[in-house]
Amino acid sequence: MKILLILLIPFFVAFCSTNPHKAKEIDTSLDKKQNLSDEQSIGVKDGNMVFQKKVDMAEELRRLQINVYSLEDRVYGNRKFGSKGLYGVLRMCRAEVISPKNGGTGKLMWTEPMDRVTDKEDAFDIGYDKKDKIVGVSEEFLKDRIDRFKNYQRVLQKREDEYQEKIEICETELKAAQYKMEEKKAAQ
Repeated sequence: MKILLILLIPFFVAFCSTNPHKAKEIDTSLDKKQNLSDEQSIGVKDGNMVFQKKVDMAEELRRLQINVYSLEDRVYGNRKFGSKGLYGVLRMCRAEVISPKNGGTGKLMWTEPMDRVTDKEDAFDIGYDKKDKIVGVSEEFLKDRIDRFKNYQRVLQKREDEYQEKIEICETELKAAQYKMEEKKAAQ
């Protein structure tokens, strides 16, 4: 039994030391430091010349979230502000292509359903704090939240590119349909 415990202790210590959510102190000191900007500098560390970028994680997360939410609004629109987004532009273009005035059948073309990737409303635990004030609190590991929003960003950037391409295809089809209708009218 003692042998088993002795063998398991290094694995337990290694597992505990690799917790990605554990806060750790990072040495940001540089010798011969020269600032390039508020966040960027160059200098010498352990005898090596290095470039160092040091960011405020609260600001970095705020920037990432704003970027993701605005990207999602650009792709899918925003009901609050009445914008249609690329998704809405594609639906309107497809409606024009199938319109009888452009030689279409009038039957709606299938468009994939809107699939927002973010859930802007966090689930809160509701209760009261030490000051007896009623509060709602949600918690998430910082690293997990950053990873989640970076994944949202990748998905939305891909969808933005896909919708741009679909819109270009649709607009080309619409121009061709309108041209055919003009030629048809001119021939009569």
